[in-house]
Amino acid sequence: MEPQISISAERFLNLIRSSKRGKLKIYIGMAAGVGKTYRMLLEGKELSDSKVDVVVGYIETHGRKETEKLVAGLPIIERKKLFYKGKQLEEMDVDSILLQKPVVVLVDELAHTNIPGSKNEKRWQDVNELMEAGINVISTVNIQHIESINEQVEKITGIRITERVPDSVIHSADEVVNVDLTIEELIDRLKEGKIYDMKKVPIALQNFFQKDKLLQLRDLALKEVSRQVERKIMREIPLPSRERLNAIVTAISTNNTSGKKLIRRSSRLAAIYNSKWFVVYVQTDKEKADTIDPKVQRYLLNNFKLAAELGAEVVELSSNEIAKSIVEFAKEKEAALIVIGKPIFSILYRLKPKNFFRELSYLTSKENIDILMVSADENIKK
Repeated sequence: MEPQISISAERFLNLIRSSKRGKLKIYIGMAAGVGKTYRMLLEGKELSDSKVDVVVGYIETHGRKETEKLVAGLPIIERKKLFYKGKQLEEMDVDSILLQKPVVVLVDELAHTNIPGSKNEKRWQDVNELMEAGINVISTVNIQHIESINEQVEKITGIRITERVPDSVIHSADEVVNVDLTIEELIDRLKEGKIYDMKKVPIALQNFFQKDKLLQLRDLALKEVSRQVERKIMREIPLPSRERLNAIVTAISTNNTSGKKLIRRSSRLAAIYNSKWFVVYVQTDKEKADTIDPKVQRYLLNNFKLAAELGAEVVELSSNEIAKSIVEFAKEKEAALIVIGKPIFSILYRLKPKNFFRELSYLTSKENIDILMVSADENIKK
C-alpha cells in the first residue's frame, strides 16, 4: 500500500511540477521552539516516502531528540568545512547540492549569516542560487528576522536582531506556513528543556520568553502570513474591482535613521497593495559627490542597498527643486502615493514663503497624488 501524503505536502509537490525555477516554501514562527524545523522535516519525510528525491541541506537540531530522529530518516548532504579564526566550522555545501541536484532540499534557518569565506554572505542567497538551478527549497525563519519589522521587534523585545532576511525573499515564497503554539505551550516546552539546555531556561524566561513579548511576536507572525495570503490572492486572482495602488514613490533624504524607517514602512505598503515601488533621492548642488560628507554618503548608499533588497527600484535625480522633481517623477510612473518623513517645523521654517512641504502639498493636490507622512524618531529641526 502506498503511503498517504498530507494535503500540505501534496500542494507543494504540485507547485514543484509546475515550474522550471525552484519553488520556495517557508515555515515561519514567533520564536524558537514552536516546531518549524520539525514540521519541515515531517514534510520532507512525507515527500521522500512518496518517491520524491529529498535531501537535507542544512538542519540545526539543537539536540532535540524528536528532530534528530526525523533527520536520521533522510539523506544528508555533508556540510562544507571551513576554517575561521583558527577554528574549523561547518556550513551548507551549496556546490555539492547543485552537483547532486535533488528535487527538494531542506534548509534550516534562512536568516543565517554564513562564515566568511563561504560562497555567499547569507543563507537566503544560497537558497536563491539553488532555486535558480531548478531545485525546490523548504526553509524556516522566525518572525523577528524579517527586515521591515526589525525595528518593531527590537522595541518589543529590547533585543537587536542582526541576522535579517529581506522582505522580498518572504514575498517571493510560493507558500508561507505559520507554525503556531499558544504562549503557555511554548513556555511549557521551554521549562521542560525542549527548546534550550536547562541551564539557559531561567535567562530565557527573564528575557525573550516573557508572555507579553511572545504575544506581540505571535501577533506579528499571524499578520505576516495573512498578508502573504493577500499577496498570493492579488497575484493569482486578479480582480478589476480590487483597490490597488499602481505605484508608490518613497522620497528619502540624507537622513540615515528616518530613511531606514521610510523604506521599511513603504516596503510593507507595496507588499499589501502589490504595487510597483520606487525609492527616490533628489541630489542638490549641496550634496554632489565632491561636496557631500563621506559619512553621509555612506549612510545614503546603505539605504539604497536596503531599499533594493526589500524590492524597490532606486532612482537618483539631480535638481535643486526637490518637490517638483519628486512629483514629476511620481506623475511619470502613475504613482498614487508619495511617502515622506513627517517634517518637524521650526518657527523660522514655517515663516519661509517657499518650503519643501508647502510646495509638495500644492503640487500633489494638482496631480491628485496622496502624501503619507511617516513620523521620525529624531527631533530634527528644519
